[in-house]
Amino acid sequence: MPSQRTPPRHPTRSKTPAYVRAALHRGASWPPRSPCAAARPGRLGRRAPPCTAARPDSLTRRMAQPPPSLAPMADRLVRPDWVRRLNLMAGSVGGHARDLVPIDPGDMLDTAAVALGGLPDGDLGDPRWQERFETLATAIDASGMHTVGRLMTKQELLRSLRTRLLLTTTLDRSPEVRDRPVTAPVIVTGPARSGTTILFELLALDPGLRAPTAAEALHPVAMPEAEAADDSSLSDPLVLSECEQEIWADVQPEFQAVHELRSDLPVECVTITQGSFCGFHWSMVASLDGWLPDPAVNYAYERQFLQALQHGDRATQWLLKTPGHLMLLPLLYAEFGDAWVIQTHRDPAKTMPSTVSTTAMVQWLRTDDVDVDAMARNILAVFAAGLNGSIDVRASGMVPADRFVDVHFSELMSDLVSTLRAAYAQMERDFSDSHATAVLDYLAHKPKGKFGVHRYQPEDWGFTAEGLRSELAPYIDHYGVARED
Repeated sequence: MPSQRTPPRHPTRSKTPAYVRAALHRGASWPPRSPCAAARPGRLGRRAPPCTAARPDSLTRRMAQPPPSLAPMADRLVRPDWVRRLNLMAGSVGGHARDLVPIDPGDMLDTAAVALGGLPDGDLGDPRWQERFETLATAIDASGMHTVGRLMTKQELLRSLRTRLLLTTTLDRSPEVRDRPVTAPVIVTGPARSGTTILFELLALDPGLRAPTAAEALHPVAMPEAEAADDSSLSDPLVLSECEQEIWADVQPEFQAVHELRSDLPVECVTITQGSFCGFHWSMVASLDGWLPDPAVNYAYERQFLQALQHGDRATQWLLKTPGHLMLLPLLYAEFGDAWVIQTHRDPAKTMPSTVSTTAMVQWLRTDDVDVDAMARNILAVFAAGLNGSIDVRASGMVPADRFVDVHFSELMSDLVSTLRAAYAQMERDFSDSHATAVLDYLAHKPKGKFGVHRYQPEDWGFTAEGLRSELAPYIDHYGVARED
């Protein structure tokens, strides 16, 4: 039985490194438009010091040069006819998409309050949550999202608002939920295409770990309307969450090859924390002016969310995952002081182009205004700072270095079971024969390329393989990352 004592906070956790401060202040979108963008007037958050010291001089010089113009997303992907036609509806009446799908924070607050019988008294420890919601919704309304994108995002906002209010009511009525800590979560992080997703799904086969599913993350509390409705689907989170999970591939079929979304699959922390209204999900979907993520508040929200999910269950050890944790390790450990972090590693010549490609497609799902050139530059800036910076962070005492497990993509693909067994040994966990069998069975039913192949080359996004390896040389050398040709 895990200890019920709240894990001690790491003594030096407040010493946030420069690369983390820089990452938090690089503009309103993820990836940011300007590598050194400071907080604009009226934004939530404080102004950061200049961030040029947080990245290599070579990167600073190269980013100062006028970049080549990359192919726009419209030349890379073709929208399905149904999406194109819906997006044309705004133009057909001579207006903007917001005329058809307005996103008004006041209207959404009124809608949620009426449906739920008023707003709860509590605030989950964040008295500014409503301000954050209004700022975010206003920024989304002012963005260049097309009609389908606005509809998708408005639904997410309203559902996230309801989720937050229902969660607040649950914790207000049962304050003992907060008494049980989130104990020793296992957290997977690393750049895209470094094995984080398959590792997450295979670890989730361990009956001793609990990974939140998409259905739980989107609908952690039963809908009050379900009791009075004849439609039983309102009481089934798996059915309710299908509209959000599977529509991504409907809007852009190529997305299925990039990342499978399904109601019953383990889901990333960016989905869990949508209701904080200051998490990175919102900054991925479009460039948003006047809004800034706040990871510290975001982590506090996630902890309470997990406490609500685990209430009444047997002893729970959570399994979590998001690439963005890599840039925020001190803040992560400030909230989850006894976490195990599994950091995945792969040749940057493979991971950086994939990260840009994936992020560009995520934005293209909702907007025509994707600045591919800035996105490529800024993703490299953020990950160069995060990956190179993780060396010093892990060695400095800012985080507990003995709570990290390094997993290399090359080893994972060469002998997956042996790699998992070694990771378990480092965490002093038992990797059972039944778990190994479940892993092999899972892989047999989910072969690589099952939903197509996500194709990308460094040159597609303005990079070269050797240029990427040069920028990430400290990271490659320190962790012994294998080169892939």
